[in-house]
Amino acid sequence: MKVNTAEFIISNSNVAKCPAERIPEYAFIGRSNVGKSSLINMITGNKNLAKTSARPGKTQLINHFKINSNWFLVDLPGYGYAKVSKKTKEVFQKFITEYFEKREQLVCAFVLIDIRHEAQKIDLEFINYLGTIEVPFGIIFTKADKIGKNKAETNVAAYRKALLANNWEEMPPYFITSSTEGTGKDAVLQYIDDINQEMFQDQNNFI
Repeated sequence: MKVNTAEFIISNSNVAKCPAERIPEYAFIGRSNVGKSSLINMITGNKNLAKTSARPGKTQLINHFKINSNWFLVDLPGYGYAKVSKKTKEVFQKFITEYFEKREQLVCAFVLIDIRHEAQKIDLEFINYLGTIEVPFGIIFTKADKIGKNKAETNVAAYRKALLANNWEEMPPYFITSSTEGTGKDAVLQYIDDINQEMFQDQNNFI
């Protein structure tokens, strides 16, 4: 798939006010400072689409971007550490769970994980949460350019081992990416395109 158009549509903290269009939606989420905005900009080929910042916790709203006029890319606040007040964090964590549990247009989530680190408890907890509520998802490992290939493979294997030990039957679909080098862009877009094609074949899914 080639991204021809990427248009910002709306930011809000109320799931009921998300776009009403019945088109496939893909949510991107991860720990604060995982490189989410950079990845979104890399995937869409628009370096200014999502706002990047050196300060963790920059994204605090549900941000909808319409891609190629036929699917939404959704940029969600990071979970875990962020320099916001406890009250603010409680609010956006609440609308994160409401989004995943109530948003009917959501067809797949992507959990972003910094490949430089070994399996983190908070990432595993969020993955298990998505499994519990039965939301289809894939894992996107970020910042592959900042680590050696052998160490990257070791860290991915650690996640596989941790998930299998927690009653997962297999490792979810995963992608290794680098926003700096453009690694993984085609694979992620192809995965989305495959799902879209399947969805559009059965128009009853989005009527």
